[in-house]
Amino acid sequence: MDDADRDGGGDAPTGTAVDTDGTDADDGGALAWETRESRLDYSCPGFDVRRDAVRFPDGTDGEYHYVDEPPAVVVLPFTPDGSVVCIDEWRQAVGRVNRGIPAGSMESGEDPAEAAARELREETGHEAETLDPLVTVEPSNGVANSVHHHFVARGCTPTADTAFDADESIRPVTVDYATLREAALSGDLRDGRAVLAVSNYEASDG
Repeated sequence: MDDADRDGGGDAPTGTAVDTDGTDADDGGALAWETRESRLDYSCPGFDVRRDAVRFPDGTDGEYHYVDEPPAVVVLPFTPDGSVVCIDEWRQAVGRVNRGIPAGSMESGEDPAEAAARELREETGHEAETLDPLVTVEPSNGVANSVHHHFVARGCTPTADTAFDADESIRPVTVDYATLREAALSGDLRDGRAVLAVSNYEASDG
């Protein structure tokens, strides 16, 4: 059985419990794995890879690798006229320029809203009049412990200097919101964080 199967992939078997409210279920010990040991397997700038020795609910032992990284923030920034400040950024993992929105890891001791304002400033040179929480998600909790705090920024104006990291190749660009929304809904916008932010913004009626 591979990790995807253990993590709940595939069709649900007959008799599987159905959670009607759509929230995470607290299933006690029935599904829980026991972590018997956890150690650092690999470290690089931005994240670590950990290797856990685990015991599965059926009593068998195994190992599980996952990405360990700091919490992050994602910002959907609106200008006073309702356009969105996006970023075009080279993404080495997929070998192309990616259109997205400002995002990045929180620094030690930083509040999520403070981090959102900093990332907006550093990646676009914009500052916001207001920052409101949108949604907090675990975007890939089958392989990573990532937590992403999404914000909506309003009244964004170019009043600051950008400060890109050494491994960032970024070009800020202002986009009409209707165009960005259509790209998100049609699948032309491939950046998962941007698509999630736009989708949740639409669901919240802005």
